[in-house]
Amino acid sequence: MKPNPNSALHYIVRRSARAKNTRIVVKPDKIEVIAPPHVSERKIKNFVEAQQDWIKAAILRVTEKTHAVPSLAPQHYVDGVSIPFQGQQLPLRIKPSSAKTVRLNLEQEAGFIVSMPVGIEPHQSSELIRQLLTRWMKNQTRHHAGVLIDKHAPRHSLYPRSLKIKTQKSRWGSCGPNNDINLNWLLMLAPPIIMEYVIIHELCHIRHKNHSRDFWQLVAEYMPDYLQHRQWLKQHGASLMKGL
Repeated sequence: MKPNPNSALHYIVRRSARAKNTRIVVKPDKIEVIAPPHVSERKIKNFVEAQQDWIKAAILRVTEKTHAVPSLAPQHYVDGVSIPFQGQQLPLRIKPSSAKTVRLNLEQEAGFIVSMPVGIEPHQSSELIRQLLTRWMKNQTRHHAGVLIDKHAPRHSLYPRSLKIKTQKSRWGSCGPNNDINLNWLLMLAPPIIMEYVIIHELCHIRHKNHSRDFWQLVAEYMPDYLQHRQWLKQHGASLMKGL
């Protein structure tokens, strides 16, 4: 997939053997043109240019919809706010510290405890805490995802070649042609069963590189109630995508 540099609108072309016609998908973070393999680059370019008014209107609709979605995270990271984690809202407590670096701990009853060096201004500490929480969440995602892969992969020998934790604005996970799994760390904000569903979903793509009936039957074999978790993501995913 390569961006088209000749268009006023930045878009990505994705070839799909299943596509019967060229179509445009507008997402919060990108414009994607899905085209059959035989359609020339010139025809795609002309198609996009002819659809520019529609694309701009779609971008506006998506932007307005995104802005209307409430964020799970606080606007500023100060003592007493709540932090989303595994489907819960846990309190944030900030304590002054003689240490030179900011430290973060999660305590079962107290929530997130941040040790903040004395002398750091509030506007600086908020961003430091956000960055620290993001790094911590990514590490937690890798750990929990690894546990889930170890749990489910042996059942049908669906072993990924690698696992990468990413920040994504429109996808929860993906499985590449060489069985490399990418996982969105924002799943750490959702209930644990949601990450488990996404992990199972991507593991099943190791066998079926599509969303065929056989694929969904394999998902259902692992998780008979997967539809309700898929629906949860549709209902709450936009808020998760707001991030921290």
